[in-house]
Amino acid sequence: MNQSDSSAADASLESAAPPSFTSEPSTRQSATRESRIRDESAAVIAPNWQQAVARYNRLPAGVWLVAAAFVVIEVAVSSRYGFMQDELYFIAAGHHLAFGYVDQPPLAPLLTRITDILGVNPAAIRIVPALAGGATVVMAGKMAALFGAGRTGRVLSALATACAPVLLGADHVGNTTPLDLLAWTAVLLCVCMALLRDRPHWWLLAGVAAGLGLEDDNIVALLLVVLLIGIAGSAHRRVLRTWWPWLGSAIAAIIWAPDLAWQATHGWPQLAMSAALHRENSSPADYAGAVPGALINAGLLVSPLVIAGLVRLWRTPKLRFIFIATAIVVLYVVAWVPGKTYYADGLLAPVLAAGAAAAEDWIHRGGRTRLRRNLLIAAPVVGLALIMPFILPLVPVTDVHSLPATTQQSSQVGDSVGWPQLTATVATEDAALTRAGERPTSIFTGYYAEAGALQVLGGHDHLPPVLSGQNAYWMWGPGRASDHTVLVVDALSTLRPYFASCRLITTYHAPFRVQNNWTDIQIGACTGPEASWRTLWPHLKYYG
Repeated sequence: MNQSDSSAADASLESAAPPSFTSEPSTRQSATRESRIRDESAAVIAPNWQQAVARYNRLPAGVWLVAAAFVVIEVAVSSRYGFMQDELYFIAAGHHLAFGYVDQPPLAPLLTRITDILGVNPAAIRIVPALAGGATVVMAGKMAALFGAGRTGRVLSALATACAPVLLGADHVGNTTPLDLLAWTAVLLCVCMALLRDRPHWWLLAGVAAGLGLEDDNIVALLLVVLLIGIAGSAHRRVLRTWWPWLGSAIAAIIWAPDLAWQATHGWPQLAMSAALHRENSSPADYAGAVPGALINAGLLVSPLVIAGLVRLWRTPKLRFIFIATAIVVLYVVAWVPGKTYYADGLLAPVLAAGAAAAEDWIHRGGRTRLRRNLLIAAPVVGLALIMPFILPLVPVTDVHSLPATTQQSSQVGDSVGWPQLTATVATEDAALTRAGERPTSIFTGYYAEAGALQVLGGHDHLPPVLSGQNAYWMWGPGRASDHTVLVVDALSTLRPYFASCRLITTYHAPFRVQNNWTDIQIGACTGPEASWRTLWPHLKYYG
């Protein structure tokens, strides 16, 4: 076989779908092609065959371009508007480093503390989430390759994942969600490599990814449970009789151990948080909107791709374990926390990857191949263009009030407007009380967001100690703060039973007429405490 024949064989192999992981007709076609190539060149092009197999695993340039564009967009808009509430909270938590917290493991606050070296600003905090999103996009393309997709399917998988509103919105802010989505995708990719390519050492990498994910968000434990159930109920069940999955699980447990130890020594507050999240996210409206919300999270025009992916996962025996895992997670989220449908979106990448593989088969199954391909590529892009102004800070901040109410109350857009103004308002009232001879000895806020804003943004105003009864702030306690005169932010009704006098001073309104979750906040003062902060503190705890 001459050199041109060898190159043709390589090109044919690169564009073919891996014979072990596609549907049966495609498997037979690929197997026939592979057999023909081997028969022609068995003794002559062994090195070229190895090179072709290596190219099999490569991702086309389009996948990397999509991932790079994703990161560029996220970084480009990262400095618009301002911090969102979780970021302010994590900055504060980063100055109380611990092996665990009431509402999350330690990784996100630790990373926030590290990025402090770049300056306390939203752009610095959001670098890691943007890179995490880019990595998730690349992994989606890799999964499509594992599931039998060629060049088009791999790019389509990456593009659909990058255009998914849940990923684009989540990776705009520096909380636990970006790393959570990355961890789920990484674990699934490693498990697929171990099972579909028969590379058992990937179980160890899956364990590392799971352990780091658990140090970011304990919900990764749900993924491990459903994967175990899915594998036990699929054609891969025999792998559970080997040591590899259990070694990976042991690695994950070792990495997770510090947070588990912290939880155990502090009364397992995460269980109380889980119950609180259920209460706050299980209204009739939450249940009614769970399924539509999940489809919107994936993208307005990619629902057919999601459905095709689920069908592909179910019909392909070697991929059925992912379908089982996905079904259980979706049922859990819809039944327990329907108001937080994004908890199930860690499985979006494999579903879209399977859908992209199925879509590629559809492209080549009939005529008008170019038209079909263009429609599939255009769908996620057009859907994103329609919804993008509602999930990223694109409109001028002065026009946010014209957006729908749900957008004004979203974490990525409306809730990132107004924190400097709230801090300035509190500082003004603190100065006014001081001039009137009632200098505040502490500030008490109703929510961790307000406390975080005052601590992070109020340093130049020399505010008194900032306290709150919510989540980790309650755990940190009042320290040596005095409750002689308390400047109260959004918590007058909470403190009134414990003070002789509580009065309203002013009401803060978010700027630019934005109706977000942090407007119409009452600011007041309480004096004449019935007891010290230490005595009152057990009555002020609030998880949520």
